[in-house]
Amino acid sequence: MTLDGFATPDGTRRYRDRLVGAGAARPDHFRDGPGGLALSSIGLGTYLGMHDDPTDALYRAALTQAVASGCNVIDSAINYRCQRSERAIGQALAGMVREGVCRRDEVLIATKGGFIPYDGAPPRDGFAYMQKTFVMPGIVIPSDVVADCHCMTPTYLRHQIDASLANLGLACLDVYYLHNPETQLEHVSRDEFMARMRAAFTLLEDAVARGKLRLYGTATWEGYRAPAKARGHLSLEALVRLAEDVGGKDHHFKVIQLPYNLGMLEALVERTQSFNGSTASLLQVAKALDIYVMISGPILQGRLARGLPAELQRVLGEGTDAQRALQFVRSTPGIGTVLVGMKQADHVRDNLALVKRALLPPEQIMGMGG
Repeated sequence: MTLDGFATPDGTRRYRDRLVGAGAARPDHFRDGPGGLALSSIGLGTYLGMHDDPTDALYRAALTQAVASGCNVIDSAINYRCQRSERAIGQALAGMVREGVCRRDEVLIATKGGFIPYDGAPPRDGFAYMQKTFVMPGIVIPSDVVADCHCMTPTYLRHQIDASLANLGLACLDVYYLHNPETQLEHVSRDEFMARMRAAFTLLEDAVARGKLRLYGTATWEGYRAPAKARGHLSLEALVRLAEDVGGKDHHFKVIQLPYNLGMLEALVERTQSFNGSTASLLQVAKALDIYVMISGPILQGRLARGLPAELQRVLGEGTDAQRALQFVRSTPGIGTVLVGMKQADHVRDNLALVKRALLPPEQIMGMGG
């Protein structure tokens, strides 16, 4: 079964009002997202876990529990767990819609393309798999692939968007990210990189026009945090200007994703970006350009959930260390949705307990950031 529709302002506000009206979430748990969407400050990520049936079942249960508890942002990528994360999301969402937990227009589904995905499990021979699956059918040519794993040509992205739609059982994706495009900069010149980004943005604008997705962006690890002179640096201003050149003033490049946490503060404190001839932090430039910011790695894959210094515990208030780390990130001015991997029921319960908790004051966050 394919679910029609997509996340809408009316749908996401209906979801917000239902949760807030029932006392299950505070109003400030929801953020003003792109295009008038009402998005939860905590979203569910699906990166980690074994590629097996038991993990699929855990994710399906966690997704249902999270959406019922105030989380209406779900994030994945086609390569996560060999496409199994997307498929688990599709199964869970279909079940939730069928059982009345939510409607399709109430939930934002985001996924990513760029890394060559395996199918169900890692193959014994990765080279043979790529040849059979992508090269021989003409989906990629070897020179388009960098680091033996990354491609973002229009033909490849068109194939990957269709594959993600099939995995997720959706007629339309809400957000589609180019996944770590800075990977390309380790292998091609910046001029060639920008030419490849132009071709990718052109394809993504066409996918919007065809009704296959609503918005697109970049999901990065190093790109926006790297210093301006670093080889892998990404300029948000340059990419937005490129999107304007490709798609006009009504372009659909509206969302970015990057890591930010108590141990990785660059998005807040480092002037890695340029804007109108001056330097600024990533969060400052995103605000100026009206780009919604989603955060990955808020608890550094669990490392910040154990043993925060006593002074940080005091400043960040009550709760577990994981809750404190998430509270810091979601309270940071300029941040939209914080994506946290959740496949255990107790993690969903504990993390989403924050939806009823007041945010930390902005001045407290800025003070901690130096």
